Amino acid sequence: MQISGFDGEVITSDTKHALAESLAANVAGWLRDGLISRGSASLVVSGGSTPAPFFSALSLHEIEWSNVTVTLADERWVALDDELSNEKLVRETLLVNAASSAKFLSIYNGAKSPEDGWQQCEESLRSVPGPYDVVVLGMGGDGHTASLFPDTEGLEEACDPDSGKKCLPMRPSHIPEARMSLTLAALLDCRRLVLHITGENKRKVFEQAIAGENLPIASVIEAAKSRLQLYWAA
Repeated sequence: MQISGFDGEVITSDTKHALAESLAANVAGWLRDGLISRGSASLVVSGGSTPAPFFSALSLHEIEWSNVTVTLADERWVALDDELSNEKLVRETLLVNAASSAKFLSIYNGAKSPEDGWQQCEESLRSVPGPYDVVVLGMGGDGHTASLFPDTEGLEEACDPDSGKKCLPMRPSHIPEARMSLTLAALLDCRRLVLHITGENKRKVFEQAIAGENLPIASVIEAAKSRLQLYWAA
């Protein structure tokens, strides 16, 4: 599949399951490269329903998971046992099987609010030196990625590739849960950058961003240029 105006590589599969398997194999290979080259590797993943099959497939790959650090592109500011917690999803679907020995860096620290917990989160993220080996992003139907939502206070700073910050609190007006999100600067600080989406509707939103619509994912596309790989299945 070719997308007019997009310079990055597009990887497609006939089914969502096959796409998840393909992405998992490639991510495992990239992490293995990092382990061989540097003795450690790092992976940033996203929450939501789309990545669960990818997480399950990746968890089965035999690599030196004890030397891999996993963290999140964003997190809802909820308790870790809450069904809305992205960390809960990762722990239950990715940090199992062969991947059970991976290190997990939480971006929820139990503070009263993400604003209260920001400094600790920023310092924690800085304990993992960049660039990340792999960042796997998702995208919502409104064009948001991580917790960079349209028309949200602080979005301009969060999408500034020169902000110098690793994360920022985000409070989308139409969503009840406050969030902590990695900034665009942090997400771009990686060796491999992937956008994993499924369905015709999200493909159309991606194409709208390519065409110039003012969406948060467009900031990623513009800044990443040909570095961004799109994984898509209907």
